[in-house]
Amino acid sequence: MKAESNTSSTLGTPTAGAAKEALRVVISGGGTGGHIFPAVSIANALRELCPDAEILFVGAEGRMEMQRVPQAGYDIKGLPIRGFLRPLWKPGNVGVAIDYLRSKRMAKQILREFKPQVAVGVGGYASSAALGAANSLGIPTLIQEQNSYAGLANKQLAAKAQKICVAYEGMERFFPKEKILLTGNPVRQNLLNSTITREDALKTFNLDPAKKTILLVGGSLGARTINESVLQHLKEIADSGMQFIWQTGKYYSQQIADELKTKEKPSNLVVCDFITDMAAAYRAADLVISRAGASSISEFCLIGKPVILVPSPNVAEDHQTKNALALVNRQAALYVKDSEAPAQLIQLAIETAADDAKLKSLGENVLKMALPNSAEIIAREVIKIANR
Repeated sequence: MKAESNTSSTLGTPTAGAAKEALRVVISGGGTGGHIFPAVSIANALRELCPDAEILFVGAEGRMEMQRVPQAGYDIKGLPIRGFLRPLWKPGNVGVAIDYLRSKRMAKQILREFKPQVAVGVGGYASSAALGAANSLGIPTLIQEQNSYAGLANKQLAAKAQKICVAYEGMERFFPKEKILLTGNPVRQNLLNSTITREDALKTFNLDPAKKTILLVGGSLGARTINESVLQHLKEIADSGMQFIWQTGKYYSQQIADELKTKEKPSNLVVCDFITDMAAAYRAADLVISRAGASSISEFCLIGKPVILVPSPNVAEDHQTKNALALVNRQAALYVKDSEAPAQLIQLAIETAADDAKLKSLGENVLKMALPNSAEIIAREVIKIANR
């Protein structure tokens, strides 16, 4: 299904003498930046369309949304929810189940007090409890499924959802076809609005504009396999004639710093634990190496950036591999298995970055998969549901 056309940004037409009711929306989900960035983008789009909208986030206690959402200017309530352990018969899952029930009761209380017209779920632990509570209270719901392979929680919540916004075609495998709207994934707006030039972007990393640049990112916490791939091929990096920006992730930064003290760090390798200006990093890069999270893939599509994807094997239902293959099957990305990355990744990256025709083809093909204005399209659907 294609995205629907624009609709009114006001919340209903009040009867004569009646005060117009402000839009109130709960947005739930988080756990990773891949869930938080789209959630905040949807909230920002709602504020653009309805400046008086009241928006409340519901997240999981101790997860990154509890810091990132307030930093974006929104209130958030935390639930004591956490993920089930694998395999499911582990004794610790008894406590997880108890916390889920507690979270659902707390979510019901939050919803009763806030009285939203719509509840939006973007994935993550809190989303299942909050939208489940909304369903039990008769509050309309909208699901934003970011991956090409739907998660178990969203498949269960779909039966009562009014609309399911997806980023990939063929999602009728998981959801009722009549509820699906192909919108794409909202991304960080600063990536699209940035006007930084390649030369200025490279200057921020003290790099040479005359050389090809490869960016390696493994998410905010890092990716062990990508980091190992670099550490095992420092000589190839030094001899490549290219330059590298390496975000190690904060979780691995000290370990890597210690290891690099015992090895000779190449002068053409810039090491960062976390990159705050990803717009500059993407602009500087001729090629990106990344995990295959849905949010990251949507960013690569929208900016037309050639990428080698290394899907994480540590995710539910191996959905990152399915995300990656959705691009690979359209010649829009390259793909290396996690288990094969230490041996193959750096050499493939150097060969690809040296091939101008390959870079051009990958960039053009990934750009064809872009779905722009996702946040606004989803926000308009939220308003439609509230109007009903």
